[in-house]
Amino acid sequence: MGFKIIKYGSPILRKKSVEITENDNVALIVENLFSTLKKEGGLGLAGPQVGILKQIFVIDTSPLTEEDSLITKIENAIVNPEIVGLSEEKEYYNEGCLSIPGIYEDVLRPETIDVRYYDINFNLIEERLDGIKARIFQHEYDHLEGILFIDRLSPLKRKLLSGKLNKIKKG
Repeated sequence: MGFKIIKYGSPILRKKSVEITENDNVALIVENLFSTLKKEGGLGLAGPQVGILKQIFVIDTSPLTEEDSLITKIENAIVNPEIVGLSEEKEYYNEGCLSIPGIYEDVLRPETIDVRYYDINFNLIEERLDGIKARIFQHEYDHLEGILFIDRLSPLKRKLLSGKLNKIKKG
């Protein structure tokens, strides 16, 4: 089935998400998030991007593994995540977003993060992430906080993108 992606300019993308509970149909939400993500060709998709203001997102690195055999395939659903630690070492990586189509920019983020979250069966997971999984996790986690990757760019870079952003906002 899948969902419709909400684009830049919608106030939903700026709202904070609430915790998901066992009363929410987590399995169905995850199934539809993955279906939408595969259809759209992204690496991650968060609830707010499809109008669900719940703390949930999915990660799928399949598109990258097709290009680079050294990248591990990850398909993961993340429920009620927390970032509990950040490395001081940071790195730039070129990011894009399904809610901001056609814009890709280098974003500086911590290389390694310590996280705590639940799987779809509400089993607690605690792990240290690095590489592409840490990058996607931070990008999608930002969506749950109402933050977009463009917010992490310099004011000058955002000003240079304002024309493209206004086009997306107008549809």
